[in-house]
Amino acid sequence: MTPSTPASAELRRSLGVGDAIVIGLGSMIGAGIFAALAPAARAAGSGLLAGLAVAAVVAYCNAMSSARLAARYPASGGTYVYGRERLGEFWGYLAGWAFVVGKTASCAAMALTVGAYVWPDQAHAVAVAAVVALTAVNYGGVQKSAWLTRAIVAVVLAVLACVVVVCLGSGRSDAAHLGAGATGGVRGVLQAAGLLFFAFAGYARIATLGEEVRDPAHTIPRAIPLALGMTLVVYALVSVAVLSVLGADGLGADGLGAAGAPLTDAVRAAGAPGLAPVVRAGAAVAALGSLLALILGVSRTTLAMARDRHLPGVLAAVHPRFQVPHRAELAVGAVVAVLAATVDVRGAIGFSSFGVLAYYAVANASAWTLDAAWRSRVVPAVGLVGCVVLAFSLPVVSVVVGAGVLAVGVAVFGVRWWVRRRSSQGQGTRG
Repeated sequence: MTPSTPASAELRRSLGVGDAIVIGLGSMIGAGIFAALAPAARAAGSGLLAGLAVAAVVAYCNAMSSARLAARYPASGGTYVYGRERLGEFWGYLAGWAFVVGKTASCAAMALTVGAYVWPDQAHAVAVAAVVALTAVNYGGVQKSAWLTRAIVAVVLAVLACVVVVCLGSGRSDAAHLGAGATGGVRGVLQAAGLLFFAFAGYARIATLGEEVRDPAHTIPRAIPLALGMTLVVYALVSVAVLSVLGADGLGADGLGAAGAPLTDAVRAAGAPGLAPVVRAGAAVAALGSLLALILGVSRTTLAMARDRHLPGVLAAVHPRFQVPHRAELAVGAVVAVLAATVDVRGAIGFSSFGVLAYYAVANASAWTLDAAWRSRVVPAVGLVGCVVLAFSLPVVSVVVGAGVLAVGVAVFGVRWWVRRRSSQGQGTRG
């Protein structure tokens, strides 16, 4: 919250450590783990687990930087706020732009993923219904969102546990598969890390909800690493289990492209085809959880940018009863619903990956300024370099489109800055 924000516009601090961890888990243990393994295996080959390790290291650095910043600036908006306060208005705006634009497309993609699994013939209609329902849940208060997220996380973890047990317990599991096959080399490992990184990126949701967390200086630094650690354990177990059955070549050869396909193929290969529908249902529930967390995060960043008039000021309103940014939530929900109803963006959101890495690069650069001691700067330095390297290791199309989206944001900022400057000069002349 900026100093100029009136007290009446504050959000309700109702989330404890457990709630924050659950929201982080719901953001991370989402549809990504069901879909990201196959393209990552195609890029890295037998280096898939190395790619997972690199992604985890970068995610850890980003998480620690985010936790330190969130404890210092416990306001809605996440890195938008941190960049503004530590680096200046432009860098905060750039982070916010990358997050809002990229994640809005991700919201539509997750909604369509839900529709594709619940009712494939009416995927767009189901997607819109999912957006409307989750927007209504968020409108009723962040505590209701936390309750629903808790149920979703429980279901998804149960499904993933079944996958791990079936794969590792089958007679077709072979540890030799873990390192078998060709490797994609250093670039392949880095590209796999870039693809897998976004399965970890949901801890930012904890930071963007900083204004709704009780005792944020204590809660956020505890919740972020705990949620990240739990997620890493789950992802490592799932990756090892699936690789032990399919191998890197078999996993990377998966051309289905639908969320849930790699894990579905794994349980079939393990001799449990009856579990495949359960895995697909788990993918749908996971996508629902990701969508819920994404709408939460985008609406809070929208609130913060509206407070600073980078977005229409009307979106900065806070509901007097529920104490949520209701207009921002409704606006985000409306935009996502329109996208989900009219466009299939599941295959066209590469810029979202690039944008999220840009977002975390700003977070690490902001954390660098918190303390001049070199030991305090090691983590943000590694995180910053890691974000830049992974961003430019992504497929060329993702880099080009992502850079183009950021360039549009820079142009918008430049035009607004020029208009403000001309306006202030005109007022000075008249004065």
